[in-house]
Amino acid sequence: MGSTPQQRRGNTRQRIQDVALELFAEQGYEKTSLREIAERLEVTKAALYYHFKTKEDILVSIFEDLNRPVEELLAWGREQPRTLETKKEILVRYSAALAAAAPLFRFMQENQAAVRDLSIGKTVKERVMGLVDLFMEPDASLADQVRCSTALFTLHAGMFTIKDLEGDPEEKRKAVLEVAFELVTRAHGVESAG
Repeated sequence: MGSTPQQRRGNTRQRIQDVALELFAEQGYEKTSLREIAERLEVTKAALYYHFKTKEDILVSIFEDLNRPVEELLAWGREQPRTLETKKEILVRYSAALAAAAPLFRFMQENQAAVRDLSIGKTVKERVMGLVDLFMEPDASLADQVRCSTALFTLHAGMFTIKDLEGDPEEKRKAVLEVAFELVTRAHGVESAG
């Protein structure tokens, strides 16, 4: 049972994305050329062009693939009641999405200027603000609004601040999630059980 041409194309597309993201992370987006991506893949530049015409096309495809869970989370969250339990579930799901897309989010953090100038920059900002909106209560105090939005950004910060700490990655992710839970729980006027 061989793979279909569609599967082979899909695998090549995935390989191109993986290698490009690797190079973007190593050298920076601006300093990486399509030629270097093709060389690392050991394919011709023409073979690379068959799948992607520009570096931005590659980056946009990576972003769309890895960020799909965030889009699904936004759609799900908009349909839910704005309860503490919903917000905790959003944090759990967002944490999982960030973990799955960690290389992309690290790249974006390290290449903020390049990302801001690309088409995905606006989309990233819109999605993050969409998540923040799911946490904001219009009648909450300013401090509680800050706690809610900070709960989300705690997950972002956690990706970078704990990566160099010793320990199991899953345990570190759970620790960051615990801090985010404490913030959102406090914002809901509930003392978190320590």
